[in-house]
Amino acid sequence: MATIGMDKLYYAAITDGANGETYGSPALIGKAMSADLSISYAEGELYGDDMLAESVREFQSGTITLGTTNLDASVVAALTGARVDSHGALIDASEDSRPYVAVGFRAKKSDGKYKYVWLYRVQFSTPSENAATKGNSIAFATPTIEGKIYARNKVVGTKHPWKATIDESETGVDASAITAWFSAVYEPAAPTP
Repeated sequence: MATIGMDKLYYAAITDGANGETYGSPALIGKAMSADLSISYAEGELYGDDMLAESVREFQSGTITLGTTNLDASVVAALTGARVDSHGALIDASEDSRPYVAVGFRAKKSDGKYKYVWLYRVQFSTPSENAATKGNSIAFATPTIEGKIYARNKVVGTKHPWKATIDESETGVDASAITAWFSAVYEPAAPTP
């Protein structure tokens, strides 16, 4: 079903350990305007007897571009590794180490229900900014920030998840998972056989 809106844009800091990622408490990024995902796959095809015998398509990486009404300096620092100095100025340096974070949001569907998403491992670049002089009409300039999506290191079963999605319109969805969606990064259950 088509989506008609988006809100609740969160991030959670990641601490890497021997057993994979540990996620911090989710915090708001800002008022959400858009989230554009583009996914890349590694593909291979095997031919035998002049025909396709096998093909494999696996997640490789992706990008997400977030549009927000505003990005506070503290949020940009948390997402990009920049720092806020004692005067409140955001300082970007060539030596900044960009952290990994999880990103979550929800998209409203035309039936009034929501689809919830967590991307498990994202590394952001410095936000893009634009500005223009005022003319005869008012035009808003809003920031966008682009991140690269990776599969997480922590294994579930035998897989390395990169995204979790839950649609509250579907049957069999655990309502408690939706209720807790933004209180902590969703931890996937082991797949059922």
